[in-house]
Amino acid sequence: MAHPLQQDLDYILAQTGDLWEAIRGQAVFITGGTGFVGTWLVESFVWANRKLDLGARAVLLTRNPDAFRAKAPEAAEHSSLRFVRGEIDSFEFPDGSFPYVIHAATQSYFGPTAARPASIFDSEVEGTRRVLDFARTHGTRRFLFTSSGAVYGKQPAGMANIPEEYAGAPLTTDASSAYGQAKRVSEWLSVMYARQYGFVTLLPRLFAFAGPHLPLDLNFAIGNFLRDVIAGGPVRIQGDGTPERSYLYAADLAIWLWTILIRGESGRPYNVGSGVAVTIAQLARAVVDNTVPGTATEIAREAVAGMPIARYVPAVDRAARELGLRPVIGLEEAIRRMYAWSRESRARAIAP
Repeated sequence: MAHPLQQDLDYILAQTGDLWEAIRGQAVFITGGTGFVGTWLVESFVWANRKLDLGARAVLLTRNPDAFRAKAPEAAEHSSLRFVRGEIDSFEFPDGSFPYVIHAATQSYFGPTAARPASIFDSEVEGTRRVLDFARTHGTRRFLFTSSGAVYGKQPAGMANIPEEYAGAPLTTDASSAYGQAKRVSEWLSVMYARQYGFVTLLPRLFAFAGPHLPLDLNFAIGNFLRDVIAGGPVRIQGDGTPERSYLYAADLAIWLWTILIRGESGRPYNVGSGVAVTIAQLARAVVDNTVPGTATEIAREAVAGMPIARYVPAVDRAARELGLRPVIGLEEAIRRMYAWSRESRARAIAP
């Protein structure tokens, strides 16, 4: 039986074929493998391992191995993959040498409480420190930390695309900025550990994405819009539809991350995303036009004249110039593939 994402996995392999020799016979430790980013990395790793007979192996840290098996059963069954159950900030270190470590775990958001006023900040930073301690004691040569565009703070209204050189940051007085603050500290920890213990640290800063495995019921506009279409509509825009985002397809994301892991420069951030901006209203129309044309769309409120546009759009010139990375699969095709995958997954879930 063909893998449901064979087209994407073959595409990833075709674009990264020369990278995999570096991983031949090696071990990779991956955190966050049951999330959107981690699932794509694990599936593409297993696909390359099978197709190229790499003899490589991966150890995947997860709270719930069964959740990964449900999402990616073909990868989960492969002999090159082993699971370690644990929490990111307290997991038991597996034995052996791991020349490559990918730290893609991130906590789901939870608000501050009396017991944990720092909210997500503590878990993010403590988890990164734990993975770095693992790396420094287990022969790691290249350590990739999936950071975020949130490290820049609010994108200035007059800046169409935010570059890596931008020195902005989340406000220290903004209590809701725990995620961005934690990613900044985790980047700093990654650089300092690498400098002290002699390994390479890679810092991709992730923006917004589209593709299979993206949840439809969390705080992702493109997923919410697809959910609304599948439910028969209407597609509901929470807000006035004017904020701008950009979307990189998941297969391109995997290509970028594997390339950065193998070829990236230590301590040098790389924005990972698309530089082509769309408004949330335009995104909703694109989802409708490329899935079920004619589905009704509702906008919660009218735009206020003269209000600055809220943007979250990266400049990706550095990745193109230094690593030859460019978005290839456009937004419309990304929507079509994501929609087809979501419908197939739903059908599989309800099949007897």
